[in-house]
Amino acid sequence: MLMRADPREFQPALVRLQELPPSPLGRRMLWAALRFLAVIVCTIAAGFLFWQQSAEVASQAVPAAHPEIAPKPEARPVPGNQFPVPQAGDSPSLPTLEQSDSSMRATLAALFGRGIFEEYFSPQSIIRRIVATVDNLPREKVVQRLMPVRPAGGPLVLTGEGVNRVLDAGNAARYLPYVAMAESVDVGKLVAAYVRYYPLFQQAYRELGYPSEYFNDRLVQVIDHLLAAPEIESPVKLVQHKVLYEFADPELEGRSAGQKIMMRIGPENAARVKARLRDIRRELTGQPPKP
Repeated sequence: MLMRADPREFQPALVRLQELPPSPLGRRMLWAALRFLAVIVCTIAAGFLFWQQSAEVASQAVPAAHPEIAPKPEARPVPGNQFPVPQAGDSPSLPTLEQSDSSMRATLAALFGRGIFEEYFSPQSIIRRIVATVDNLPREKVVQRLMPVRPAGGPLVLTGEGVNRVLDAGNAARYLPYVAMAESVDVGKLVAAYVRYYPLFQQAYRELGYPSEYFNDRLVQVIDHLLAAPEIESPVKLVQHKVLYEFADPELEGRSAGQKIMMRIGPENAARVKARLRDIRRELTGQPPKP
């Protein structure tokens, strides 16, 4: 039996966004918006395990029955709606956000394949998980139990010992299925689903504590933030103070959860994701990313 999600569980210290314009760019921008969601949804869980030694960290996961206390969202000026989403047109009426899981499961299974959905996706509170994860990317942490997809399997692949321990180049292979899945999905159908369900995405975003802001505006901000992640070609040194691995370089360790994910998935995977994000950003705004 599926449990109803408590909206408060999806209120960590998150950031925000807004929608997309109904001009000639509108339809193209939406093709891009969901494409971005696909990339992020499919790579976030994979990259998150970089910190973890699987068995030990799994024992530290926050139980779903005990939602953490959410920090109050940060206050900041509210700009106008920069990227409004065009109306979806004639479409069947939407379920409520609380009753949307069944419809979303069927939609995602049709887009990715039922086997892929069952293997990689979390089947409950799907829209809230997507919104919370995207919103968390520019912050310090992404909450694993709120992710819309399951983490990459297998242990972290390392080389060397002590101060010479580095992330092995072979570790990137753990994330290839997520990147490939994001690249292979039918973008048109994905965007059509996003347009249809957008009111529920927006509702979930407002529930996080941003009643005057827009999820698609947040999306553009997150894209720019991820594109700014450092490009690391040399072996990445790691340290292990207790259980979790961290970047040995304090400047890299001080980066956001989203930028760390971009660095952890390996330079080739990151390049593929960034190339897609640049195309998406151009479609969303009609402009290339700022240098």
